[in-house]
Amino acid sequence: MSDAEITDELPQELNVSEYVGPYLFPNNSRRRIPAIIYLSAALVCTVVWAVAADSPLVNGGFLGAAIALAVFALYGFVCGKELKIDESDALVIAIGAVGFPVGHASAQMGWRGWLSRPTWRILLYSNEPQPDQRGLVFVDGITGEVIDQLVQPNPEDWADLGND
Repeated sequence: MSDAEITDELPQELNVSEYVGPYLFPNNSRRRIPAIIYLSAALVCTVVWAVAADSPLVNGGFLGAAIALAVFALYGFVCGKELKIDESDALVIAIGAVGFPVGHASAQMGWRGWLSRPTWRILLYSNEPQPDQRGLVFVDGITGEVIDQLVQPNPEDWADLGND
């Protein structure tokens, strides 16, 4: 293969001409959609069990399935709380919590507890060419409350990279 045949291609997600706008993180309230489906299936199972209880094709398993589906539906409704704090709001809250000027930062959505409460995990570095400090802040995705934070001197050694 000659050098003329080797070409670099910009990955599609980095192609500016195809930019469609900022990324919107999916809302946690989408969990209510399967909850409605589970509840509908539970209702159908209950009606079939009640109407055709004397049929040889219907037994107590329909009622058991209805109860299990209703429990899953309830869990989906409880866990499907609306995400009110987006990543940019969480970043502003985290910057206020760490107490140093921030350069680079990264946001990740996670869920905590049995009720799957949405939580932003924000990793922040101070605003120097070789950051002196870093912080990790957990921000509640519903209330915007700072759940926990850790600020420490940056242990990474970037001296080998030079200061170009």
